[in-house]
Amino acid sequence: MTTRNLDALFHPRAIALVGASNRTGTVGALAARNLFEAGFEGPILSVNPKERAIRSSLNYASVADLPIPVDLAVVAAPPDEVPRVISQLGEKGCRAAVVLPAGYGPGEQFEGAEQRQALLDAARPHLLRIIGPNGLGFISTRAHVNASIAHLMPAKGDVAFVSQSDTMTAAVLDWAHARGFGFSHVAALGEKADVDFGDLLDYLALDNTTRAILLYVESIADARKFMSAGRIAARAKPVIVIKAGRSVAGAQAALSHTGVLAGSDLVFDAALRRAGMLRVHEMRELFEAVTTLSAGIRLAGERLAILTNGGGAGVVAVDALEGSAGRLGTLLPATVEALDKALPRTWSRSNPVDIQADADGARYGAALKALLADKGSDAVLVLHAPNALSDSGAAADGVMAVLETRPRAPVLTCWLGESAAASARRRFAGRRIPTYDTPDEAVRAFGHLVAYQRNQTLLMETPPARSFDEPDRPAARRLVEGVLAAGRSALTEVEAKAVLAAYDIPVVDTRIATSPEEAGRLAQDIGFPVVVKVLSHDLTHKSDVGGVRLDLRTSAAVEDACRAIIASVAEKRPGARIEGFTVQAMIRRPNAQELIAGIGYDKTFGPVVLFGQGGTAVEVIGDRAVALPPLNGVLAREMIERTRVAKLLAGYRDHPPADMNAVAGTLVKVAELLADLPQIAELDINPLLADEHGVLALDARIVVHPTRVEGTDRFAIKPFPSDLSKTLELTDGSTVALRPIRPEDEPGLVDVVHRSDPQDVRMRFLGSVKDFPHLMAARLSQIDYDREMAFVAQEDNGDICGVVRIIADPDNDAAEYAIMVRSDFKGKGLGFQLMSEILAHARKRGLRQVFGDVMRENGPMLRLAEDLGFKATPGSDDPSVMRVVLNLDVPSAAGVQIPEEA
Repeated sequence: MTTRNLDALFHPRAIALVGASNRTGTVGALAARNLFEAGFEGPILSVNPKERAIRSSLNYASVADLPIPVDLAVVAAPPDEVPRVISQLGEKGCRAAVVLPAGYGPGEQFEGAEQRQALLDAARPHLLRIIGPNGLGFISTRAHVNASIAHLMPAKGDVAFVSQSDTMTAAVLDWAHARGFGFSHVAALGEKADVDFGDLLDYLALDNTTRAILLYVESIADARKFMSAGRIAARAKPVIVIKAGRSVAGAQAALSHTGVLAGSDLVFDAALRRAGMLRVHEMRELFEAVTTLSAGIRLAGERLAILTNGGGAGVVAVDALEGSAGRLGTLLPATVEALDKALPRTWSRSNPVDIQADADGARYGAALKALLADKGSDAVLVLHAPNALSDSGAAADGVMAVLETRPRAPVLTCWLGESAAASARRRFAGRRIPTYDTPDEAVRAFGHLVAYQRNQTLLMETPPARSFDEPDRPAARRLVEGVLAAGRSALTEVEAKAVLAAYDIPVVDTRIATSPEEAGRLAQDIGFPVVVKVLSHDLTHKSDVGGVRLDLRTSAAVEDACRAIIASVAEKRPGARIEGFTVQAMIRRPNAQELIAGIGYDKTFGPVVLFGQGGTAVEVIGDRAVALPPLNGVLAREMIERTRVAKLLAGYRDHPPADMNAVAGTLVKVAELLADLPQIAELDINPLLADEHGVLALDARIVVHPTRVEGTDRFAIKPFPSDLSKTLELTDGSTVALRPIRPEDEPGLVDVVHRSDPQDVRMRFLGSVKDFPHLMAARLSQIDYDREMAFVAQEDNGDICGVVRIIADPDNDAAEYAIMVRSDFKGKGLGFQLMSEILAHARKRGLRQVFGDVMRENGPMLRLAEDLGFKATPGSDDPSVMRVVLNLDVPSAAGVQIPEEA
């Protein structure tokens, strides 16, 4: 379930309180006080078998006695009674319930899986939704509903707060109340037996009373649901997250480096970044971030100009900027010239722009205008330090006068001090101009803007076209299955490299010797110098036991090295079995950086790809980034840029830049390998050499486990469904390839629009479309395969000639379709075939209904819809639009003759 019946929670017509009480200090009395005093305009009916009235309102002895249906129930009954109460409420037509703790002592709260399951079993036949149990409850200031045991009713606002912790919920309400901060809705999820973060993100994404969403998260139960809902919500409004449990103490021990390096908190960061959400780490930061992001400021980059009347304040801001996501902007010559005309000769002539202590409103305004016009910065931080020579109110007036004509200009303000600054801060806040108490807070807020904008940009970035061939999946699968059949969990180095080679990851030629003498002969064949390593299933990290010898230049040196390895292993790991040795050429690439690329596993978000600086000290260096698969070129590059080694890869002094396409391509291939081979639990490529000539894997380790699941079932983000590709034959005998859409198809979608008749484009988009902007095309090509599906038809030359899509509701109940066929392909039956394919897919995924909006004048589309079984009715709002609906329990259109106009 997702949003089904949640309207009963947010907009109830009548509410029941089961377990109401008049006894002071009880949960039932507190819930009654909150409900009756919140100002709810509908009826509130209380239930208690021992009371005649609750707060002067007629009470009922049982749920069965309620005289009218209720949408929402608040349940404060003992845990053993709750399933029976929920069943009775469901029979009375109730669609949502908030299950509060019955008390605060042992046995008075839900404990254990059996009690929670009994609760869900009672609710399921009625599709009744549950908030809780054991949560603080639910509040909607818009509907005047306080179905909680919170100590206060928050002020009305346009920010929703969803929390997993009662303590944090109460603390946030108290913090916000003291500062006059309001909420649209507050939900404390408790044990999340039913309604969880994903459900509420789906609902709040479409809630027009909510401008931003705050989450306090302790754990995620359904990662794919959370990611799908989060990506949709974050595209619509800011979603800001604070998470408990940031330490790496809970990281699982693993056989490979990646298992150690990919800590759970690092993965959670990567998940939020991938979904376009913003993470903060403190409660104060939470409200700073929502204040900043909800101001509607959008940045073009990360450069900050600082305008100040005091040099010290400017220096503090620059120091804070040093460790943030932003950087100091530069003043262009034209800006310096404009400032020379408006400011005293003593101004700083650099960034920070110090306009001197006696700056008045006019000086602030003139300087701000010049900086907003400067292309060397992306935002301006305006500072004011109180002193005897300036009027803080007049300075604020100067800033606000400029922003009256530019209400969403990228400007942040910081008026230092208390008494002199308080009035200016209130006035800024009243006009939704972000304002902060200290330069550090202001710079941190700018960092939030930068990070949020980066995440949003990443959501809409068009990846490059695939630049490498399909892997040899059968060969890799045979290797892995052979190892498992032999009862082993770790592949040998040679086997691991063979798997990489099947995915076109360059590896150094490696051969196996069973004795020192054979190693010497193989070295002679390979050519000196060579590297010799121990071959043993019992040894995880060869270098830790002296199992690696480098730069060997003769056969005798190779034999001596093998004997030394045997002795070293016997001393450091007695009992470890040595199967032999691997011999490979000693690679000399003086400009190469040692990297690590690999696969780890997170218990919440599943498999992850790891990248960072490699070598034997990889854990000590700790330079790594993780990302959730699947990956494309853009995501892989962003992952690389989050590491310190990225600066070395970019080139320095006499070291040319590394081939970044090859590095990014390797990460994409590792993610594909992860999708194709679910048996792979861990993988290290360390070191992976990277220089201007490309990449080369010198060593690799793979750990496998038996599994029956599909590789992509483990992913938190559903990847490209390659199994849905096929060939379609058109009525003129030609063929086109049909496949799901990829993010890199954005240019192809734009091409379809540009090569189509304007009238056809108008029919598709229900109005004139003069341009097809990047954001629109990116949204249509970068879909969530778990919620949407789009098929493209492609000519032999790669050009897209048609596209069809469905977008399902969060309940996977109904979906809206859209279709466009390039004008020169009309009349070939492509439209009919595309619709047939998307309807077959809708049936397969269990959708109940597909609908679409068609202009009345679009006769061919209306006839095609009729041929496919759709029923047309007038649209609800626009008389020029028809709504066509197909219930999918009717027979499919297979075998129907393709209409000529299709």
